[in-house]
Amino acid sequence: MKRSEINAVCQAAAACFHANGWHLPPKPAWDVTDFGRGRFEQYGLVLVNLATEPEYCEKLMYARRGQLTPCHTHRHKKEDIICRAGRLRLRLWHDRPGRFDDEPFCVQVNGQSLEVRSGHDLVLEAGSRVTLVPGVWHEFAPLSAECVIGEVSTANDDLHDNFFLDASVGRFPPIEEDEAPAVRLLSER
Repeated sequence: MKRSEINAVCQAAAACFHANGWHLPPKPAWDVTDFGRGRFEQYGLVLVNLATEPEYCEKLMYARRGQLTPCHTHRHKKEDIICRAGRLRLRLWHDRPGRFDDEPFCVQVNGQSLEVRSGHDLVLEAGSRVTLVPGVWHEFAPLSAECVIGEVSTANDDLHDNFFLDASVGRFPPIEEDEAPAVRLLSER
């Protein structure tokens, strides 16, 4: 990604967070990814790590309509994905996609058990959350123009506990320096 693109999306994310009443910590831990695709408007996500402790983690994320966070799973991390503002579509699979598509399984939505079908849409309105246990494959994309997404999870390990369906997906893209950085990303610290 170009540094100018990273600067612009961090500024847009900060404005959206502020407009929706989210105040960032004094030194936000920014993370921006295009998942190694080089097409941020199709595969893009802005993240701010709010808490990173050995026992738990909290993130605030920003995405726009048309941006997909590619299908992935975690072996260890249990997480709540929370739609904080806007509308968010998720697709969930209880096993590797393509093996048992369309089969029903249960997830917790707003603390209540809900039967969903592998590969079908689950839409979260603002304020709603889904709890994903390790091994549940998932992808998500905003249905609204902008979306503020929360994540509260057990310990986070982006380097060793993100397993993408497409193994060519990258988590931390290389940066092309075309202007001065407005923020330093987690991968640069």
